[in-house]
Amino acid sequence: MSRHWPWEVSLRVENEHVCGGALIDLNWVVTAAHCIQGTKEYSVLLGTSKLMPPNATRTILIPVRDIIMHPKYWGGTFIMGDVALLQLHSPVIITKYVQPICLPEPNYSLKVGTQCWVTGWGQVKQRFSANSTLAPDLQEAEVFIMDNKKCDQIYRKKSRIPRVVPLVLGDMICATNYREDLCSGDSGGPLACEVEGRWILAGVLSWEKACAKVHNPGVYTRITKYSRWIKKQISNGILSVPCTSAWLLLLFWLLQPQMGP
Repeated sequence: MSRHWPWEVSLRVENEHVCGGALIDLNWVVTAAHCIQGTKEYSVLLGTSKLMPPNATRTILIPVRDIIMHPKYWGGTFIMGDVALLQLHSPVIITKYVQPICLPEPNYSLKVGTQCWVTGWGQVKQRFSANSTLAPDLQEAEVFIMDNKKCDQIYRKKSRIPRVVPLVLGDMICATNYREDLCSGDSGGPLACEVEGRWILAGVLSWEKACAKVHNPGVYTRITKYSRWIKKQISNGILSVPCTSAWLLLLFWLLQPQMGP
């Protein structure tokens, strides 16, 4: 993998990778609420594309100080409000390997067919089986935003839930690449789209079941529905650093074609 995604975070318990996440400010990471279980001690690893970096010169491991779950989150059959904010113990230092991704405005509408990228270390298909494997290097897959109704129809075929109840709700967003399996994504990991010269966080991976079948679209929590809430939770609602511009990231990619540890 030649590119580096500087907002990518590995959420860890006792230095074991459990979920993905995205840096949105010096002290804050967004992940999926279903990634958080009980009162475990979480930390985040930033600045690397390696799951187990051989040396820690550029990587940062920061303990999580506080976790804010969305009040609507209910992890039953229907996952609503599947978003959580992690407040870091100390602010990150911005480098070319550690940069926040932009939050979309609440009224921003991502058009069907928009090209985006999903990244992660998890091969989610095997996450709960005996031969569970994680990729040693960060994986990336190009995806395209899909119409929610079409996405709902795909999942409805396999479901026993009455037809009147939608499975893919308005606070979700689907993405597919029409051909290959998207199981390189991590639960809680980012769906990132380049829009008007900035990289925005369109979603965080919500449904692990999406990987049960090769052509299933990924289902993500739609961040435009939660960006107001996120900003309100962050002290005084103002993000303290500018987020990643597309041209700057492209420049880093061009100057650093081979990403080390």
